Amino acid sequence: MKKQCTWYLQFIKTHKPALAGSCCLTVILSLAILGPILCPYPSSQVFEPNLKPSIQHWLGSDTQGYDLLARFIYGSHTTLKIAILATLLSATLGTSIGAVSAYLGGKTDFLLMRLVDYAMSLPGFLLAMVIVAIAGRELNNLIYAVGIVGAPLFARQIRSEVLRIVALDYITAARAIGASHKRILFAHVLKNATSPLIVLTTLAMGGAILDIAGLNFLGMGGDAYKTPEWGLILNQGWKEVGQGNLQITTASLLIFITVLGFNLIGDGLKDQLDPKSRQR
Repeated sequence: MKKQCTWYLQFIKTHKPALAGSCCLTVILSLAILGPILCPYPSSQVFEPNLKPSIQHWLGSDTQGYDLLARFIYGSHTTLKIAILATLLSATLGTSIGAVSAYLGGKTDFLLMRLVDYAMSLPGFLLAMVIVAIAGRELNNLIYAVGIVGAPLFARQIRSEVLRIVALDYITAARAIGASHKRILFAHVLKNATSPLIVLTTLAMGGAILDIAGLNFLGMGGDAYKTPEWGLILNQGWKEVGQGNLQITTASLLIFITVLGFNLIGDGLKDQLDPKSRQR
């Protein structure tokens, strides 16, 4: 871990966009980690409705009397947790499908890739809406919806990388000495496909946050006052004409900074880990 941290610090020193992205995410992570410690109010405490920003309530309160700063702080936990779990689900499903498809080849590859092509031909956001509508309007169901919709992109990328790796000489040598398919796939193939997986996972985090915020803005995440979340808070402010401008601005800014941070780091990692990208 120490070696990886040292490598990353050296990397962001030489890549300014990645440094800017790291600063953005540091602000958001600090808000999520230290916010509940520093915030004097829980997100469920009710005050007078529509309070103006003050020393006691930095962002005021909403129409129901909830402190907006507290809801944004606790909402960062919900948004990041859902995005991380959804991205991990996408990476796990997509990597499994792509690796098996490329390694086995033949009819298995043809069938799995046709399913992936069909999934990618559908509008991802609308497909996520359909999944949530069927499963139920709850925040937990957003994890499955966004995770499933994001899996085909991972499958395509990992399949391409595995096809490149299995054609290399050391894979042929591993097969010649009688290594099992399981050992070849996990110890030799997937181990050497981590670089594009890391890049794609980082970039997918930004997309997952946008999808989650968009679904919650449309009211697909359930009750906003039961569990604070940035998209749901944005939806609340949008409904309060003339009174929710600060709420809308703050929620939009938090989403923008978080997505920008992940995208800048993802682009930087792509430049660093992809030799072809560095040459360009």
